[in-house]
Amino acid sequence: MKAELYSTDGKSTKKIDLPSQFIEPVRPDIIKRAVLAVQSSRIAPYGAYSEAGKRHSSIISKRRRDYKTTYGKGISRTPRKVMTKRGSQFSWMGATVRFTVGGRRAHPPKPGKIHNIKVNSKERKKAIRSALAATLDIDLVRKRGHRINNLVPVIDSKIENISKTSEVKKILLSLNLKEELSRTQQKKIRAGRGKSRGRKYKTKIGPLIVVSKACSLEKASYNIPGLEVCRITNLNAEKLAPGTVPGRFTIFTESSLKVMHDKKLFLDNKKKIGKK
Repeated sequence: MKAELYSTDGKSTKKIDLPSQFIEPVRPDIIKRAVLAVQSSRIAPYGAYSEAGKRHSSIISKRRRDYKTTYGKGISRTPRKVMTKRGSQFSWMGATVRFTVGGRRAHPPKPGKIHNIKVNSKERKKAIRSALAATLDIDLVRKRGHRINNLVPVIDSKIENISKTSEVKKILLSLNLKEELSRTQQKKIRAGRGKSRGRKYKTKIGPLIVVSKACSLEKASYNIPGLEVCRITNLNAEKLAPGTVPGRFTIFTESSLKVMHDKKLFLDNKKKIGKK
């Protein structure tokens, strides 16, 4: 499979061979499993305090001669706590049980619950290869909402040495991504309680640039809304298919594809069967 190599000026220079990782059928079901597994690893344990709703005394006695008995009061057998008393007469209020004010919850979340979803290593690698193949399908990319005229699968490795945000914007505009950048600049206020929990605004997912190593481009592109830079060794299914939807607009540097090919990333390791 071949792809066009673009220069930092936005011109197509030549065609290069893509690694074998891109030759994979697009499987949305496997991609979804891998993305959910990545997302589940970020869930922090949470749960109710084990003594919540049980930190005060309550009584339920229907015996005739008990002190603090509810016998003959014409009230239900709900555990109650004493609010006021006068001699042997008491003013009660329901307590402790789940249907009373301040009582325990019936089935609270347990902090010992395991949220992490496990996925087989071969299935995870297959999901990444499938998501890589989806980045070359312009119909899937446009279906995700990216506003592009044509795909830019590979770009010159010189882009990794750029250290200024203005230069990064200039390169993106030369690749006819003006409409895409204007789309990612839009943000809206989130509906629901998330507004008061540190995530007031929702932003668009924009292009992904995959680089070969740690470089100055990572810092230079930080302030461009929607744009994300990822090293090839840190690539996963969620980066390529945010929200479990394959087809993110992705640009690979020429050197990142070389690293993918030389290190045989995301390929199944064939075990040699033989005598020890």
